[in-house]
This record gives sequence, structure tokens and C-alpha cells, in this order.
Amino acid sequence: MLVTISGLPGSGTTTVSRMLASYYAIEMISAGDVFRNLAKEHSMSLGEFGKLAESDPAIDRMIDERQQDIALSRDNIILEGRLAGHMAGDEALCIWLKASRKVRVERIVGREGSSFEAKLNETIERESCEALRYREIYDIDINDLSIYDLVIESNRWNQYQICDILKTAIDNLGGFFNE
Repeated sequence: MLVTISGLPGSGTTTVSRMLASYYAIEMISAGDVFRNLAKEHSMSLGEFGKLAESDPAIDRMIDERQQDIALSRDNIILEGRLAGHMAGDEALCIWLKASRKVRVERIVGREGSSFEAKLNETIERESCEALRYREIYDIDINDLSIYDLVIESNRWNQYQICDILKTAIDNLGGFFNE
């Protein structure tokens, strides 16, 4: 069983992915972890590697290819990342968590600090830049949610309720993680 959990920054993907991985006692692979590992492999700090990624589209491809390799070579994992659903293949249960920009920015401010206005501007710029890169590199419209099996509004439910919804969905697919 492969589950992908995707969403825009602040939508709750990392929190929910960690909770489900813990519940099912399986591995969670996040795009952020892949990014950190690639920075280490290139003997670069996260900041240095981030700057390189901004100017070199090959870095995005490398991160996504690594996630795709993981998705196709391992069983019983949760793959978390913005494009995880696109990278995982047809057999995955693909989930998208969404929330209003206001709620997402409030969450980002809560975990990272700074002012709402500063994080709002940063979030708008980041999302715009990422959407453009995804379209240019992969011809993916990040706003097209048609590939996802489940789209959950994380404004409406907290992380525990979302996990309960997802556990029900996963278990009703055959309880793959508990076999």
C-alpha cells in the first residue's frame, strides 16, 4: 500500500502524514526529507541547496525523481509532498489536504513566527513560483485536484479528525497496512 498526502504549505500534510505513519507503524517519506538528504549528498547547507534549487530546475527534477523511485520501489509507506500524488503511480491512494490561504498562513505564522502580512506575502510568492515551475517542468497544474482520490478540507477538521477519516478510508481499502 502506498498513500500520498499532498497540499499547499500550511495545509497539514506533514502533521497528518506523521500521525498516520505512527498509527500504522510504517515509514513516511517527505519531500522535505528528500531535499535535506540531497543537500547532504551535495555537501551543501539547506540554504545553499535552496538557492541552487531556485536557479536550477534540475534540483526539482532530482527531488521528484527520488520520491518517484521510492514510491515505485517500496511497499507500505506514506509519501508526503506537493507533487507526491503525481509521482506515485496509479496504485497509490492519493490524498490532497486543502485549507484557505488565511488559515494556512495563520498555521505557518504559528510554527515559524513573523507577522501575518509577511508570511502572507511570502506564501503568495512561493505558491506562484512553485505553480509556474510545476507547469514548466512537468506540465502539472497544481490547482487541478482531479488525480486525487480524496480531497479533505483541513479548515473544517483538526488533524485528529482528518486522521480518523483517512484511517477509515485506508482500512476500507483492505487494511493494507495492518496485514
